[in-house]
Amino acid sequence: MEIRTLRYFLAVAREENMTRAAEQLHVTQPTLSKTLKALEDELGKKLFTRHSFSIRLTEEGILLRNHAEDLVSLADRITREFVTLDDITGGDIYLGLAESYQIRMLARAIKEFRKQYPELHYHITSGDTEQVTEKLDKGLLDFAVLAEMPDTGKYEYLLFPCPDVWGLVFPASDPLAGKEAVTAEDLVGLPLFCSEQSWQKDIPRWCGEMMPLLRLEGSFRLSYNGSVFAREGLGYLLTFDHLIDTSPETGLVFRPLSPRLENRLCLVWKKYQVFSPIAERFLKHLQVCFSQPDSISGGTAADS
Repeated sequence: MEIRTLRYFLAVAREENMTRAAEQLHVTQPTLSKTLKALEDELGKKLFTRHSFSIRLTEEGILLRNHAEDLVSLADRITREFVTLDDITGGDIYLGLAESYQIRMLARAIKEFRKQYPELHYHITSGDTEQVTEKLDKGLLDFAVLAEMPDTGKYEYLLFPCPDVWGLVFPASDPLAGKEAVTAEDLVGLPLFCSEQSWQKDIPRWCGEMMPLLRLEGSFRLSYNGSVFAREGLGYLLTFDHLIDTSPETGLVFRPLSPRLENRLCLVWKKYQVFSPIAERFLKHLQVCFSQPDSISGGTAADS
C-alpha cells in the first residue's frame, strides 16, 4: 500500500465524487478508478458504495480513512522535517493543546521565538487529554499541552508557571451571583455542565463524598459551547477562570469554587523523543521563558 494510493483514496472520500477527485489530483478518472479498485482488491474489502451522483464510504472505508489520514499526515511531516533539517531560520512544529487561559503564555513564547526564526511554521490541534496524547503517541505531534499531570512513565513535561483556577459560570441574575465563591453544597440538585474528563478526574477531588449528589446535565469539550447553554439558563458551567467572557454585558458571572480547586498545565513530549532541530530549539526557548514568567505573561505570576 503506497502513500500515493492513500492520497487518492482520501480525495475520493472527501469529494464523494470520482470526477471532482480526479480533477483535484490531476489524474484521469480511469487511472483513479483503477487505483482504488486495486486498493480494494489488496485489502479484500469494499471501500465505497456508488450511488447515482455520489460515492459513499462503507464501514471498512471509514476505518481506512481514519488510519489513512494519520499515515498521510505523518508522511508529510517526515518530508517537511527532512527538507528543513539544514534550515536555520525555521521549520515546522506540531502542538496539541488543551483549553486554558494559560495558552496565552505559549502564544507569546511563539511570538518571541519567531523573531529569531522567522520561517517557523506551527500547526495547532485542540482537544482533551485522550485526543492530543493519541496524536502525540502516533508521532503526529511534537508537544501536547495537558490540563493535568502526565504519565511520567511515558512523557517528559514542563510545568506552565501559573495554575488554572476552577469556578462556576452562570447567569448574573441567579441568586448564587451574590456569593463570593460556591461550594459543593450549593451545587446539589443543579444541572451542571462540564467536560467528561474533568467530571471524572477533577471535580471528584474537589467535592469528595458529595460527588454522587451532583448531577451532570451535559458534557462539553469546549467551554464556550457550555457557556452558551448556561446563558440560556439550561445549567451551570464548571470551567477554568478566564476561559469565558463574563464582562457585565454578557449577562454571565464567574464564581470560584470553595475550597479552591486548581489544575497545573503541562507541556509534555514523549520520553526519548528525537526532535527536529527547530523543535529542540523551541523547547529550550520555552524552558527559559517558563523560568521567567514575567517575560511572557504581561505581568507577575501572581497577577495571572
